[in-house]
Amino acid sequence: MHSNDPCTDQEKAAGDRKDFSPRYPHQTRQSAPRQAQYKETVEKTPDLMALDQLLLTAAPWLAWTGLGLAGLTVVGFIARWGIRFRLVGVSSFTFLLAISSWAFGVSYTPPVVIKGAVRAPIVFDNGSDLVIAQIPIDIDPASITPTLEQIAGNLRGSGRGSRTVVVRLRGIESIGQGVGRPVILGETVRDFQAASGE
Repeated sequence: MHSNDPCTDQEKAAGDRKDFSPRYPHQTRQSAPRQAQYKETVEKTPDLMALDQLLLTAAPWLAWTGLGLAGLTVVGFIARWGIRFRLVGVSSFTFLLAISSWAFGVSYTPPVVIKGAVRAPIVFDNGSDLVIAQIPIDIDPASITPTLEQIAGNLRGSGRGSRTVVVRLRGIESIGQGVGRPVILGETVRDFQAASGE
């Protein structure tokens, strides 16, 4: 049945309009909702420079900066600037940073990383011939050997009372409520004397 009601026809026409025009002049005109578009920009993060390379790169720049400051210090003394004595300190400190960066970059030894090793914090080190690290008791047995090699490779012989260090991996086995016992999962020996001989 066709309806002759003008209000109903106007409402239907207003509903069919895409621009959501107001029914009355005093109403604000509304625009059709637009779907939000998101544009994601993915930038490749540059690879970080190794510490020794960073220091060796920074050392020449610091040296040239120190030379520039030294020349400025000479000019300051000739012109009798009030900051000439401060320039002496800044120049000296810049040269010191350059020398320190170069020396540390040359002597820096990156840590040993063995494929398959897991993180095992050292829980005991007597400073002489015994180092004990702890890992979960349910660790994959295939990870024990590379973990031992990684810990032994990162040990330093300087300051130790023995040239041979035993490295052990232990886990804590639960034997009751709040009670556990240490279980040795693996062991290796680091011989600093043999390493220095090679």
